[in-house]
Amino acid sequence: MSHRIGVIPGDGIGHEVIPVALNVVRAAGVELDCVDYDLGGARYLRDGVVLDDATIEEWRSLDALLLGAVGTPDVPPGVIERGLLLKMRFDLDLYVNQRPFLAPDGSHDFIVIRENTEGTYAGEGGFLRKNTPFEVATQGSVNTRHGVERCVRYAFELARSRERKHLTLVHKTNVLTFAGDLWERTFNEVAAEYPDVATAYNHVDAACIYFVEDPKRYDVIVTDNLFGDILTDLGGAVSGGIGFASSGNLNPDRTSPSMFEPVHGSAPDIAGQNKANPVAAILSAAMMLEFLGEDAAATAIRNACSDTATLTGSTTEIGDLVVARL
Repeated sequence: MSHRIGVIPGDGIGHEVIPVALNVVRAAGVELDCVDYDLGGARYLRDGVVLDDATIEEWRSLDALLLGAVGTPDVPPGVIERGLLLKMRFDLDLYVNQRPFLAPDGSHDFIVIRENTEGTYAGEGGFLRKNTPFEVATQGSVNTRHGVERCVRYAFELARSRERKHLTLVHKTNVLTFAGDLWERTFNEVAAEYPDVATAYNHVDAACIYFVEDPKRYDVIVTDNLFGDILTDLGGAVSGGIGFASSGNLNPDRTSPSMFEPVHGSAPDIAGQNKANPVAAILSAAMMLEFLGEDAAATAIRNACSDTATLTGSTTEIGDLVVARL
C-alpha cells in the first residue's frame, strides 16, 4: 500500500535530513508517493508566500506531512512561526503534539503530550499606546473545555496502552488559577473514567527539576501549549540532544493529515555541509509510519536508531548506517 505524503524540506539542513529519512523509510519496505512543497523562510524571501489557503486545502487529500525545518536569519521573528507552523496546527486541527524521549542508555522512555492549538499561542492579546513610554502589551492564554479535554483524553488513552499506565499533569495551578483550574478539574474528571491509569500532578518548575534529576518518574505527561514547548526541548536535552528529538503534530480524529517533524531547527550555520544529524528526522518519519499503521517498519527503524552512540559520521553516512541495520 502506497501512502501519499506531503514533503516540506523547508530551510537549511531540512534539505539534507529529509531525503535521508525518506531513503530509510523506503529501505524499510514502505512505499511512498511524495508531493514536494517549497515553503519556509527562503520561499518567503523570494516571493512573500508563507502558506496560502489553497495549499492547505490540497493537503487535506494527503495521508501525512513530513517537515524538515523552517527559518532563516533574514526573516523577522514570528513570520514563519505564525504564518506557517501555527497556521498548519490551527487549520488542520493538529491539536496534539506528541514527543517521545529515550534515555541515552536506553533504560527508560517517556512521552510528553502537549496541547497544540490553544493557550498563549492562540494569538489573544495586543498593544496599548505602542511605542510610547506608557506602552502596554498583553498576551492572553486561551483554554477551552473542549480543547483541554480532548488532549487529556488522548493522553489517558496513550497511558493506558503503555506498560506503566501512569499519567502526570504538569501546570502551574497555584499561580495560573483560571487556566490551571480548568486543566486540573478536567484532568481529574476524565481520570475517573480510567481507573487503571495512575495519576500525578507536578508544577512546571518542579517538573523541570525532575526532567534533569529523575526523569524515570515519568511515563506519560500531559500539559498545555507553552509549558509543553519548554518541557519538550528540555526533554530533548536530557535524552541525548536535540538532534535525536522527534515529534508528531497529530489530528487523532484523522479529519486532516498529521504533520511530523524533527525539532532541531534549520541550523543555517552548518547547512549544506553534510554535517547535520538526521536521526531526529528519521525517528519523526518512524512516528509517521506508526500513525499510518506501518507498525513493523516503524519498529524496525526505531531499533536501527537505538544505539545512538555508534551513529556517527556525515548526514548521509548516518543514514546509510541506519539502512544497514534494518
